[in-house]
Amino acid sequence: MSSVERMIRTEHGEGRLVMHRARRPVATVLLSHGAGAGIDVADLVALASSLPRNDVSVALFEQPWRVAGRTVATAPATLDEGLRAAASAMRTRTPLVVGGRSAGARSAARCARSLGASGCLCLSFPLHPPGRPERSRAEELLRVGLPTLVIQGERDPMGRPEEFPDRVEMTVVPGGDHSLRVPAKGPVSAEEALGLVVEAALEWIIREVVGNQRRR
Repeated sequence: MSSVERMIRTEHGEGRLVMHRARRPVATVLLSHGAGAGIDVADLVALASSLPRNDVSVALFEQPWRVAGRTVATAPATLDEGLRAAASAMRTRTPLVVGGRSAGARSAARCARSLGASGCLCLSFPLHPPGRPERSRAEELLRVGLPTLVIQGERDPMGRPEEFPDRVEMTVVPGGDHSLRVPAKGPVSAEEALGLVVEAALEWIIREVVGNQRRR
């Protein structure tokens, strides 16, 4: 596994793309971060360190607002533009999965199909603002038009698993919050929770993305 970092020019400043390459990749995953943190959060780091050892390359994209040192994310449209710039800068011959966490998951849902992706991976999809279930964003998921996996914390205040439409494929992190963190005395440990994230993402990628490609 090798890691390469490069700056990506966008209409809203420079973003940062960190590529973790598998030796013999069968798929590539492009992931962007949420509105409150960068690409160094635990779940993104776990995917970037584990998936390449299982033949899936991972590219982490840090949006320009974060690279510039700002603490507040820019408008959703600018996140989509950044994600498109990152995807266009990548060179991959393997099936592409476009995903992200929280705000990055929403951006991925909006953009994946237009980027030619074979799947969409959503970590902690913010189904609604906290305490406002009537402001559902479920349509963003239902309009993806590609195989989609949502990995959601059981206690996520921005969308508990039971609030999602039945047709959405989902893996639930027991006791997990919006950051997929689990209580110290919860049903699973922090290490087990991250292991579940990696295992679920890998199984789904091989089944729904690589498998579909091979059946064509």
